[in-house]
Amino acid sequence: MDAALIFSIAVILVLLLLSAFFSGSETALTAASRARMYQLERKGNQRAQLVRRLSVQKERLIGAILLGNNLVNILASTLATSLLIGLFGSTGVVYATVAMTLLIVIFGELLPKTYAIRHADRAALAVAPAIRPIVRLLAPLTHVLQLTIGWTLKLVGLDPSARGSIVSSTEEIRGTVELHRRAGGLRRHQGDMIDGILDLSDVAISEVMVHRRNMFMIDADDPAAAIFEKALKSPYTRVPLWRGQPENIVGILHAKDLLRALAARQGDAQGVDVTALATEPWFIPETTTLREQLDSFRRRHAHFALVVDEYGTLMGIVTLEDIIEEIVGDISDEHDIAATEVRVEPDGSRVANGEVTIRDLNRQFDWELPEEEATTIAGLILHEAEVIPEVGQRFDIAGFRCEVLRRQHNRITAVRITPPAAAKDIVSQ
Repeated sequence: MDAALIFSIAVILVLLLLSAFFSGSETALTAASRARMYQLERKGNQRAQLVRRLSVQKERLIGAILLGNNLVNILASTLATSLLIGLFGSTGVVYATVAMTLLIVIFGELLPKTYAIRHADRAALAVAPAIRPIVRLLAPLTHVLQLTIGWTLKLVGLDPSARGSIVSSTEEIRGTVELHRRAGGLRRHQGDMIDGILDLSDVAISEVMVHRRNMFMIDADDPAAAIFEKALKSPYTRVPLWRGQPENIVGILHAKDLLRALAARQGDAQGVDVTALATEPWFIPETTTLREQLDSFRRRHAHFALVVDEYGTLMGIVTLEDIIEEIVGDISDEHDIAATEVRVEPDGSRVANGEVTIRDLNRQFDWELPEEEATTIAGLILHEAEVIPEVGQRFDIAGFRCEVLRRQHNRITAVRITPPAAAKDIVSQ
């Protein structure tokens, strides 16, 4: 074997290595995690900074890589064809075509791309220092190619500057969370917590507040001893005081202030001006979002607010705990009153309190009941029925069968909810 033949084979092998390098680099740099690169860059990783800078001008990066890749592939194929024609004559073209196709597809494309997909971040950090000078060197050519592509698109009636709809960062995070959750890399409650944080700007206070019907309040005109007794027996730290009518809130009484007053009088509650111990009530509109209210709680160093509608009518109360529960789930302590709002039945259905929120049902059971029309399951049935339904009436809502079990006056107090899978089983039986 003469030196020229050996040299030609060596050049072809080097070109195949370069082809593998360009193919793997393209896959690695486009598939690398932007979030991970950002974190590494913050920690001072210079290569991560290179990856980020290369990714900013993605068209220029891909253009340079594809140009280099095609140049080495064409050159390798040309050398191989010339070499095999010299060895086998005109049939060498066939040998060269078959051989170079297999070599380029396997070793120049599939192998490096497969490795780059499986180790995108590691590969991107490794190739970034070598790719940067190549991108700079080929920048004039890639610029000409981009102009040519732009002119060609204009000739066929397309706008080269037009871009598709950009998915918001919030939706991108939701998609990432859902993918990891379905792949098993993220536990369900962890995904729910992230979703809860993302939902803070979209959920109004009215959806999480304690309705005025369920509020615990004390008449400020009651004797001081009676107020002390009611407040200390209640499971709540803060209690609204009303005067004249329940909607006229005159102050918020804190249990610690009561205890201090009792201690100062050595346990004698007679003569204590309870309203003087109460703090001024804080009223907020029901349209306030959870994020806005959370920021307000932090600014005011407060944990408790009264919710009113557009007419100033008292609608309910909201606490810092209510907002936190939208993120982490239900929080209970030794003083909370235990209440079973949802009960799972043997047939797969759930019996729920009418005041259970649709958001809680969807999060707890991974359902997809519509949340736009109403806040509670009772409200959703009323929206569907458009009248006050009778006990025993059933409604099909988004594939779920909802049956009214109990009603108190005009209020639905208990509902049986049968999810789609369980409903099919019942019908088949």
